[in-house]
Amino acid sequence: MTQARLQRLDVQRNRLQLARNRDDTRQWVQDRRARTRQLIELGGLVQKAGLVELLDDDRAALLGALLGLANQLRGGDAEQASSDDLRTVWRRRGLRAFEAERVEGVTDLRTFP
Repeated sequence: MTQARLQRLDVQRNRLQLARNRDDTRQWVQDRRARTRQLIELGGLVQKAGLVELLDDDRAALLGALLGLANQLRGGDAEQASSDDLRTVWRRRGLRAFEAERVEGVTDLRTFP
């Protein structure tokens, strides 16, 4: 076989392997892909909210802010509204932002009410 033929066969083998990997139906592979997708989507929400820029990509500050939110939801701050109330307010705000993005093409949500 010629070198060019070997190279073409190698490319075909790699394409078949990639296709097989995409179609892998083992449960642990599907679970890993679902988790990866979820993490990417959550990271996108953090980015979309403008937190990365606001905190100057300070991951410790971002984690601290998220831990503070989690503490509020657990009812760790007696002065705050109930966790159900907070979740309802945040959900409504998020739904309005998604709708504004979809309908009006709003892409900068940092100043969204």
